Amino acid sequence: MKQSANILLSGGGTGGHIYPAIAIADELKQRWPKANFMFVGAIGRMEMKKVPQSGYEIKGLNITGLQRNLSLKNLSFPLKLINSLWKAKKIIKEFKPDVVIGTGGFASGPTLYMANRLQVPTVIQEQNSYPGITNKLLAQKAQRIFVAYDGLQQFFPAKKIIKTGNPVRQDLLKLEDKRQEAISYFNLDAQKNTLVILGGSLGARMINVAIAKSVERFAELGLQVIWQTGALYHEEYKKFDAIEGVQTHAFIQRMDLLYAAADVIVSRAGAGTISELSIVGKPIVLIPSPNVAEDHQTKNAQAVINENAGLMVKESELESFQNILIHLFNDSQKRGELSKNLKRLALPKATSHIVDEIEKLIKDNI
Repeated sequence: MKQSANILLSGGGTGGHIYPAIAIADELKQRWPKANFMFVGAIGRMEMKKVPQSGYEIKGLNITGLQRNLSLKNLSFPLKLINSLWKAKKIIKEFKPDVVIGTGGFASGPTLYMANRLQVPTVIQEQNSYPGITNKLLAQKAQRIFVAYDGLQQFFPAKKIIKTGNPVRQDLLKLEDKRQEAISYFNLDAQKNTLVILGGSLGARMINVAIAKSVERFAELGLQVIWQTGALYHEEYKKFDAIEGVQTHAFIQRMDLLYAAADVIVSRAGAGTISELSIVGKPIVLIPSPNVAEDHQTKNAQAVINENAGLMVKESELESFQNILIHLFNDSQKRGELSKNLKRLALPKATSHIVDEIEKLIKDNI
């Protein structure tokens, strides 16, 4: 059997697209140590930094998305698309990949489209319960479509769909063994309940506003609060560190210890985040971002709610947020029920399952 392969990956724009691609590459690299890897991203987006930090080479396409409102920026889109298709074709012809893997993001569309045109096998890893238009179009020529939710045959050819779950960081397994380390790391009182607030690495303004209105009340009730404000908002909210039991952070590096410390987690509803939270199995309150394509975070959250595996508060209903959280902390039976149901949704072997299928494609084409 051939010992090496050329593997091209494209995913970016957000961590929800980048980290699954890196997780897949890492697993493939472990199995195929002599393989060659190349990523394709969008110039100016976060993958151009994050991918090299993970040890992989990346080439950039000058591609952006269409603005959903009327904008002069849309006038340059056709030229950028043509340029990106040409450059993607050049990359594929030079790199000669055995398989092309797309996890979403602006660069993924031109890259997979040209791979299909050049008859290179392609696979799509769709994180969300409601796919975007690009993946719906690319799915017609893809060999495999890896999904995390049921019911996607209404968008994709059913025979190509494989439910694997979303790739997640492996340090989230067996968090119960890290509880004491987490309490020490965050300097917590082991006798008190801990509320964790996540708004993403940059932060979520509306979540921060709601927490600012409620955090004193939470502290009065004896809750400990670990609040990730995001880098954009930390200066504004770090004053709340003065409240006993409250700590704010711009960014938290040790997410495994954060999850281990938590008793209840408030979070956005990105697909990758929900996959992580399912493995963590702590009670969750999801606040979907309304500012995403196809309102997919609300659909992701609804899929969790339908299984009685979490609670959802829409941004338009944040005035009820404080009471919902207080009731949840006062109802240990409800917390246990949500936790048990959320763990049932977990698919901890997603990365391995995806790579098993990609290996079959590589072997069929060498």
